[in-house]
Amino acid sequence: MRWPRPRACFATAVLFPARPAATMAQLRASSSSATAFDYLVLGGGSGGLASARRAAELGARAAVVERGRLGGTCVNVGCVPKKVMWNTAVHYEFIHDHADYGFEIADVKFKWSVIKDKRDAYVKRLNEIYQNNLNKDHIETITGHAAFTRDHEPTIVVGGKKYTAPHILIATGGQPLIPSESEIPGANLGITSDGFFELEELPRRSVVVGAGYIAVEIAGILATLGSKTSLLIRYDKVLRNFDSMISSNCTQELEHGGVEVWKHAQVRSVAKSTLGRLTITVTSSPPNQKPTVSTIEDVDCLLWAIGRKPNTEGLNLGQLDIRVDDVGHIIVDEFQNTSRKGIYAVGDVCGKALLTPVAIAAGRKLAHRLFEGKKDSKLDYTNIPTVVFSHPPIGTVGLTEAEAIASYGAENVKTYTTSFIPMYHAVTKRKTKCLMKLVCVTKQEKVVGLHMQGLGCDEMLQGFAVAVKMGATKADFDQTVAIHPTSSEELVTLR
Repeated sequence: MRWPRPRACFATAVLFPARPAATMAQLRASSSSATAFDYLVLGGGSGGLASARRAAELGARAAVVERGRLGGTCVNVGCVPKKVMWNTAVHYEFIHDHADYGFEIADVKFKWSVIKDKRDAYVKRLNEIYQNNLNKDHIETITGHAAFTRDHEPTIVVGGKKYTAPHILIATGGQPLIPSESEIPGANLGITSDGFFELEELPRRSVVVGAGYIAVEIAGILATLGSKTSLLIRYDKVLRNFDSMISSNCTQELEHGGVEVWKHAQVRSVAKSTLGRLTITVTSSPPNQKPTVSTIEDVDCLLWAIGRKPNTEGLNLGQLDIRVDDVGHIIVDEFQNTSRKGIYAVGDVCGKALLTPVAIAAGRKLAHRLFEGKKDSKLDYTNIPTVVFSHPPIGTVGLTEAEAIASYGAENVKTYTTSFIPMYHAVTKRKTKCLMKLVCVTKQEKVVGLHMQGLGCDEMLQGFAVAVKMGATKADFDQTVAIHPTSSEELVTLR
């Protein structure tokens, strides 16, 4: 079933779901004056925009509510500007190798302001492209914060005006966490990944707190570009939810790349000097050892990368009895349905697989179910490929070795691994390793996990992820002719 094509309906502003709750007067107002749509999307990030546009293509009259810049976290303070900065850092790494390849380059200088201006201009162009796309698809843009009302039919209020629809999608995303002052005195003297993109110059001395992929990526960028960088982690390895091979190697590569990794470390307090520099007091508690207290002084930039929380505050979800977990993530079923009929949620606000392509895919699948009558349309959350833009980059898809053993039993799991120096480094003084692992199960040796770190692993993963998704076996890999000389050929020649 295709819905009738709506008439053009435009607005000029851009938006993002906000925090302040609606007034009681607004909540008590009647829904009879509400503007009606077929589909209301709360949040102009990747998932919300993708779902709204797909719904509009299928004939639904749709609107997107956003209070900030279109594109959400990914475009404005996430994947896109991060990749620009990672590219910058990789470029600087290659500069160190120029002499080994016969190029004489003297007096190389890096200007943070140049790449920041270019990066910000690129993001701004993307914001404009998103708005133009909404306009072309006849999707109305509603500027401001959305909050649910007490009306009988699901209704939101934005800036005192009411809107309703039989289908409402919550795609409000998340935001980075900072410890409270009661937990860590002076914690608010630090910034988050959002603040990283506001820095006007490269910090001379940086401290990053966290062991997840955001902490790993930002610490790597800062250190590679020349900031003296310390990474504080609670345990002995970063990326502890990844395969153990990746977790161990990434920790080693961080240290090899100049990042000072403080293991079993936690921040106790942060103080600012009269010169504006930070002093960070750290407790180190290695297993079976007496805790010690140290300080890191003269810090320009303290960056918290300790997790994210969902943007659900102020939406008045209680008005519709929408279930959330203890953190505030919206609980959904496999079809993205919330506990209230006609209300759905996708993306980071659900707290599962916090990746832009996941939100996009789930949003589009939902639109096909609601507006094209594809009742079984839903996202398969298994075998989602993931890349970490570390130095060198990480690519991973499927089960870790530990997860495979837990699911299939150790006797039914076989792994194939390799470690080598990529050919790029054959003539360079600087060296980085490339590690690869295939996790296979049962007598058929079905490949259920693929994990690698090394030059080019970010780009080579996508094709291999297709093979894993299709259920390829080790024999299928073996029967594929290798491309020589490449690093990727190792994956089809493992013994």
